[in-house]
Amino acid sequence: MSVRRVAAMLAAAAVLLLAVVLSLAVGARAIAPSLVFDALLNGGSSEDAVVVRELRVPRTVVGLMVGAGLALAGAAFQGITRNPIADPGILGISQGASVGVVLAIAFAGVHTLTGYVWFAFAGAGIAAVAVYAIAARGRGGATPIKLALGGAALNALLVSVLTGVLTTRAAALDEFRFWQVGSLSGRDAELIGQIWPFLLAGTILVIATARGLDALALGEDVAKGLGQNVGKVRVVAGLGATLLTGAGVAAAGPIAFVGLAVPHLARAIVGSDHRWLLPMSALLGPAMLLVADTVGRIVFPPSEVPVGVMTALIGVPFLITLVRRKAVAA
Repeated sequence: MSVRRVAAMLAAAAVLLLAVVLSLAVGARAIAPSLVFDALLNGGSSEDAVVVRELRVPRTVVGLMVGAGLALAGAAFQGITRNPIADPGILGISQGASVGVVLAIAFAGVHTLTGYVWFAFAGAGIAAVAVYAIAARGRGGATPIKLALGGAALNALLVSVLTGVLTTRAAALDEFRFWQVGSLSGRDAELIGQIWPFLLAGTILVIATARGLDALALGEDVAKGLGQNVGKVRVVAGLGATLLTGAGVAAAGPIAFVGLAVPHLARAIVGSDHRWLLPMSALLGPAMLLVADTVGRIVFPPSEVPVGVMTALIGVPFLITLVRRKAVAA
């Protein structure tokens, strides 16, 4: 079994490498892979070299980081809530980040992508704390059902706040809609420098709870019998997933579907053991995001279809196929 899993991980890494090459080479201006490698290794001042280094490398790096972060966050949330349809949006975290960005645009006068980042983080963090505080009250603490219900209620409240602000601030609506659709276009090295510490911290926290999430999947009583501190596992994994979601949403907007579909695909390939599931998700997430972004660049040239649209167009049929084959595990 381990040999098969290792082979699957190597195959996923190869797919991710191919997705990176395509992201660097394919677009409105096609560049041969040999020229891409030459630009990366030897520099150069040709137009192709400048396009690769100044535009496509930052875009690809952000895609790698965001795809891995959202996929890991989705796997963690599915483990925390024991809910197979959980994703970073189920607890209102993505919506919290969106509200943070809207408030920054409408009331704080922030109009740059690197400025949105901190407000998106703040919104995501406040939403996560609010959901856990709501769910933790009462008998039984923060159970999966209470987390899901609390997230749904908070999500509805945040949507109302978002709609209220946007309907009264036309200028904010015009600016926000470009961010809301989800895109990797225009991302630069400064943005990468802002989000990577949060992605690293979130990844470490989520990976550290792999055994705890495995135990939690057997039920709370069994997990406690195995010596796991259920509350601690949920808090640590939830904090890590919140950091990952906040970073991803801040950098690229609320890209849907990656956090929902990728963990199911990874589970179908390597099983439910989170020690394998989480790394596989971290490989497949950016591969899916980069492929979707690359296809979006060439499907209607010279215009681009935002990656947030493409992930749904590519991913929904794929997830339906998995469901029809009963490959999606609960």
